[in-house]
Order: sequence, then C-alpha cells, then structure tokens
Amino acid sequence: MIHLKNVYKTYGRYSKVLQGINLDIKPGEFVSIVGQSGAGKTTLVKILIGEERVDDGSVTIGGWDITRLSRREVPFLRRQIGVIFQDFKLLPRKTLAENIAFALEVSGGTNSKIKRIVPSVLKIVGLEDKANRYPGEISGGEAQRVAIARALVHQPKILLADEPTGNLDTINADEIIDLLLRINRFGTTIILVTHNREIVNRLNRRVVAMEHGSIISDQAHGKYIL
Repeated sequence: MIHLKNVYKTYGRYSKVLQGINLDIKPGEFVSIVGQSGAGKTTLVKILIGEERVDDGSVTIGGWDITRLSRREVPFLRRQIGVIFQDFKLLPRKTLAENIAFALEVSGGTNSKIKRIVPSVLKIVGLEDKANRYPGEISGGEAQRVAIARALVHQPKILLADEPTGNLDTINADEIIDLLLRINRFGTTIILVTHNREIVNRLNRRVVAMEHGSIISDQAHGKYIL
C-alpha cells in the first residue's frame, strides 16, 4: 500500500529533516506515527499528500510512484488519501452538509453524487441529524467528525489523521479515535500522527517512533516510548 525507501529531505543547506526513512504500511493497517516536535512527522505527512517532494529515495502509494509527482497529479493523489488536520478547516458560512458537499463540488462531483454521498458520510460519523447546522453551532468533537466525513467523500483507501485530537478534551478525543477504529474495520488504512501518549498506549496497534528525522522504533503492538 505505502512504501518509502531511503527517503531524504533537507530544508536549506543544513537542516536534515528526513534521513533515510524506510517504511512499509500494508492495506488495512492502523499505524500511529509518534515523535517530539522536529522529529520529521509533519514533513513525512506533507510528502505523503504531495505537498513536498523528496530529495532522494522513493515513495510509492497503491502501486503509484509519487516521488516526482507533478502539481497536476496532486488532486488525484488526494482522492486516494483522505486527510484530517488538528484545525478542522470548516467553512464557517456553510452548513455541515455544505462543507462536505464542497469537497465533492471542487472535484467535479455531480449533484446526484453529492445528494447520495453527503447523507451517507454524515451517517457514518453520527451527525445525520445536524446536517443543517453551522460550524459555530457544534462542539469541537462534532467539528472534527465533520472533517472526517469530508475526508471520506472520495472513499479513500487511506485516511491520514494529523493530530486529529490536538484541540479536543479527553472524552471527545476518545470518540474520534473510536470512530477512526470503526472506519479502519471497514478496511481503510489509518495513519495517525499524534503526540498523545494515552491514545497510542490504549490503541495497542503498530507504533512507528521518529526522532531527528529517523525511525528509531517500529513496534507491531507498541507503546509511546519517547
């Protein structure tokens, strides 16, 4: 599914952000990527979604070599990978349904497709009764669920969650993780980038730990060791 081989990335002349990353993620896995600030996690995420290019090495996703991805090809990659961020990135003047529909509109989705998919993904995240609410009228946990619903509209094979619980309290954070686990059980590969020790330890799934741009640990059923 995802294969990184000897990946290097440097910013400027001396800032070596990724140093020889080798990583394989199989279809259907739930993988947590952990590390302190500056470990290289954010750069790794940007490479996987096509925002950054590697300086050396190769990156393959779903059999597609994205190492030298052109700007024109990035939207096609984004349909394979749903992305969730710490800040929900919802449009405040659009309803929850309109926020989700917008992700389909910009990719040329037809009205019939939008009418079919939006209620479906809202139901998956348990917000079908709040479709006409606005982002300012819901909680942070609900806003993140809307962001997850939006990330699911293209039925991605991979869901990349970059600090999805960073702005949430413990109860809402646990609900988001439980939702990601449920999506994972449907067969979607989940990559969770997080600082949250408690969540990683509770999951007891695969944990890849990064430090100074390198992978220092890869445990099949691991804990947050840093």
